[in-house]
Amino acid sequence: MFLIVNFVIILLIIRVLFSDKILRTIMQYHWKFLLRFQHVFFLFVFIFMIFFTENYFLSSPDLIWCVVLNVILNVGIYYLVYYYLVPYFYLSNKYPEFILYALICFLVSSLFRILWEPAVFNMNFSKEGYHMGYLYSVYISQGIVILVASFLGITKDKFLIEQNVVNLGEEKEQLYLDLLKSKLNPHFLLNTLNNIYANSFSHSEKTPESILQLSKLLQYIIYDSSKKKISIAQEFSSIESLAGLYQLKYNNQLNIHFEIENKETMEDIEIPPSIFLTLFENALKHSGIGRVKDSFIKLSYTVDHHDVVFEIVNSVGEGEMVSEEDHDGLGNEAIIHILEKYYPGKFNFFSEALEDNHYKTVLKIAFHG
Repeated sequence: MFLIVNFVIILLIIRVLFSDKILRTIMQYHWKFLLRFQHVFFLFVFIFMIFFTENYFLSSPDLIWCVVLNVILNVGIYYLVYYYLVPYFYLSNKYPEFILYALICFLVSSLFRILWEPAVFNMNFSKEGYHMGYLYSVYISQGIVILVASFLGITKDKFLIEQNVVNLGEEKEQLYLDLLKSKLNPHFLLNTLNNIYANSFSHSEKTPESILQLSKLLQYIIYDSSKKKISIAQEFSSIESLAGLYQLKYNNQLNIHFEIENKETMEDIEIPPSIFLTLFENALKHSGIGRVKDSFIKLSYTVDHHDVVFEIVNSVGEGEMVSEEDHDGLGNEAIIHILEKYYPGKFNFFSEALEDNHYKTVLKIAFHG
């Protein structure tokens, strides 16, 4: 009878403690508490199991002392497996060594109990089958201790490893975001301030407009770029401010052309900041505009069946990159990484070299479905 009860207890322990999905779900939110709770919970289960099985062979007060001594012994075995064998052997991919040492722990602890319990306490083996029943109960209880300690140790350490991977992923994502925010050329901003300062002495008409455009751009860099998402209208405002500063620098003679359709949608649709701005800044950098004759940038925005299409065609300045491989860089890599996070399977981003030393970049994001 006691073997049946013991088997039921084992099933309950496996059902509760070996439910990996439930355990991982709880650990995501309260893992520190769970790490402590699982030890205490198993200790109470083990005390109950030992008390119930040893009750067939002992009576008080020997039963109480036997339970106490068994708990002390198995707490040591449990923590040996949990804190030493699992981290130093299993997680180091030393599986044969882990199995060997776990088996040694099982055999030594079982043999120790089989030798000392009958010698110390007056155990009742008068009924038929009690000797074998006692051996089974020892083997099963010791096996449970080692199995549970192994499982919980492996689950805990693997969860912590996964958490570290997640944290590294979040740090990498933040680095990508910081990279996009830093793409705006600081030398250009510094030169713009110097130009404003120089124009202020001659009371140039460009000074107020330069200050206004620079103020809008700085507002975007300081406030908008720190948000998770901003409206497309805000993103385009920063693009127009940057283009305006370039135009003022070159006396409004730059060939920068915007084609914006479905303008009414720009306030309603939100995107991660700096994506469009980074692509436009790349075009400014590589087009040679302001330095090379006949250089140009043509930017278009439209919404086609709930798909936002952002396209830039620009010239390629002499000495700048002339191939697709050269054009792709960390900025584009960061953009793709962010798009994969926010729009997995819902975006199409490509860039290609065209004839006549022109370059085309297209980003299409689906906002439906």
